[in-house]
Amino acid sequence: MLFRFLVYGALGWCAEILWTALTRRLTNRAQDWLLMGETSLWSFFLYGSIVFLYEPLHDLLRAQPLGLRAAAYLIGFWMVEFLGGWLIWKLSGSKPWDYSRSAGGSLMGLIRWNFVLVWPLVGLALEPLHDILVQLTPLVAQLFGV
Repeated sequence: MLFRFLVYGALGWCAEILWTALTRRLTNRAQDWLLMGETSLWSFFLYGSIVFLYEPLHDLLRAQPLGLRAAAYLIGFWMVEFLGGWLIWKLSGSKPWDYSRSAGGSLMGLIRWNFVLVWPLVGLALEPLHDILVQLTPLVAQLFGV
């Protein structure tokens, strides 16, 4: 499980850095092609929590229709993003991300309403990744003696 936690955390970080870099460039907030993105150290743990939250949900919903799975992923990701962001905000005194100026609107700056299609697609894309990582886990455990 540690292996998958680390993989999800690293992939989440990379995706977030790529997303912020490309978004800035494509919306002309960055004038160069250095593609400087950003994330937060806290985000690693939120993305890593996919192993504890998303994987059991995916296993539970595996046989359900695509639309139901997509809706469940949207609600789940929004809940984790909101609660995780709110908790970090209260513990640190600063928001780890602030979507208050998002064109699509937000809830307390912690979740974006215009991500209504992004999170279900992420959840659906994670389904085959989850299955691959579960198959790889015993091999990684054997290789590293974990």
